[in-house]
Amino acid sequence: MKRERRKFTNAFKTEVVLEALKEKMSIAQLAEKYKLYPTQISSWKAEFLEKSGTVFGLDQSETEKERAEKQKTVEELYAEIGRQKMQIEWLKKKLQ
Repeated sequence: MKRERRKFTNAFKTEVVLEALKEKMSIAQLAEKYKLYPTQISSWKAEFLEKSGTVFGLDQSETEKERAEKQKTVEELYAEIGRQKMQIEWLKKKLQ
């Protein structure tokens, strides 16, 4: 007999992970309480901790820094294009 996969809401996962982080109960106890495998709770906890930096916008500041660097590069490239256009026009006039 094939078991059907259970789907869990983000709210449920968050509840379980927050309890795991409090460490009032062991992972095994939480698994028993919520009828989950301990590895599932550990997996959710690891994913939560890995992505926790985005909660307060840390990734956003990195994005702003990246945008500023890209904008600077674009401006430098446009300046180089402008110099090359001027050189081409100068060379065209010299050849005539």
